[in-house]
Amino acid sequence: MSDIAAGAHRETRLNLGAAVHRHGLLSREGLLERVFTAAFRGLVYPQIWEDPVVDMEALQIGPEDHVVAIASGGCNVLSYLVASPAKITALDINDAHVALNRLKLQALRSLPRQSQFQAFFARPESRENIEAYDAHIAPGLDPLSRRYWEKRDLLGRRRIGLFARNIYKHGLLGRFIGLAHLVARLHGVDPRVMLRAGSMKEQRELFDRHVAPVLDGWLVRVLTRSPASLYGLGIPPSQYAALAADGADGIAGALRRRVEQLACAFPLRDNYFAWQAFGRRYDPRPGAALPPFLHERNFEAIRARADRIDVRHESFTGFLAASPAASADCYVLLDAQDWMNDAELTALWTEIDRTARPGARVIFRTAANERLLPGRIPAAILDRWSYDANACRRFTERDRSSIYGGFHLYQRKPEP
Repeated sequence: MSDIAAGAHRETRLNLGAAVHRHGLLSREGLLERVFTAAFRGLVYPQIWEDPVVDMEALQIGPEDHVVAIASGGCNVLSYLVASPAKITALDINDAHVALNRLKLQALRSLPRQSQFQAFFARPESRENIEAYDAHIAPGLDPLSRRYWEKRDLLGRRRIGLFARNIYKHGLLGRFIGLAHLVARLHGVDPRVMLRAGSMKEQRELFDRHVAPVLDGWLVRVLTRSPASLYGLGIPPSQYAALAADGADGIAGALRRRVEQLACAFPLRDNYFAWQAFGRRYDPRPGAALPPFLHERNFEAIRARADRIDVRHESFTGFLAASPAASADCYVLLDAQDWMNDAELTALWTEIDRTARPGARVIFRTAANERLLPGRIPAAILDRWSYDANACRRFTERDRSSIYGGFHLYQRKPEP
């Protein structure tokens, strides 16, 4: 590993520790936190699990807007280009996610045809993807990202080969979904049965007959008693505690409600999140649901806007602290605030409040159905932002990913 790559990986490790570690190393809680950060250092989200359509509706992105977003798997950041903001700053403390975002951007810039771009990320199971990488993407990729994707494993395979072996089965989330499929098969159920449904009525019938008994079974309840059971979803111990408190039936009950929402609340033909959960891939049929950045109709527009995205290996609060006042319009925090203590939330919102332009919008999600911020950051800051609980409830209900308890939108009030 080069000095630059080693430095990036070390920065990932330090940033994750600062974000997650709350307890001493020798305590049970401290050990769980450190196991989580060790698991989270590599690729976690090949696909981001927040619905970009809901994001864009809530943010109302305009042509002069500067969007500051946590990058994660990059699907949402690239999809925001459909709304044509002036600039997007994509931030992540995980160097694997930074490399994935930069790979997607370079593929968007350099692949000759939309069909190649779509195949690379919607059907990552072909050697043709690797040939496209070598011929078109690699020559223009930044050295650090290229080093990441061309690193070889113990079998001598380059990491970019994941795009010929279905990258959605890899990463921490992909392995978690694979484990969930294994648990279902131990009950005699193949989760792909959900994909046979031709209507929402059939989705409900298949869920009740096949999936619900697995989620209600003793094995799921035993497995989910430990916070470590949900590390594959990117849920640290602090977020596990919030999820466990979201209802009277604990973690197993919360997971059952979320999977039921995913399986039954939206038509499968419109929900690529359900296809990833139950099929570990996107729907291969023509015209099937895909993230907005992969739709053929959006390709030329987002390709022309690709240079508006700046991907940085940096923390959200740190970036804002170094930014000028009144320099951003939209802030996308994903579920990162679930990881934060009160001091960290206050530091973040102090910088959001300072850098926000008039009318700025902030969106985030929470594991539990809670407001999160009142009583945890100074009222003097929060009072400058408006919150519409009914609108946020509607956004939560329409988020096709279905795994969060709450979607939240804050908007900067006009100056008096």
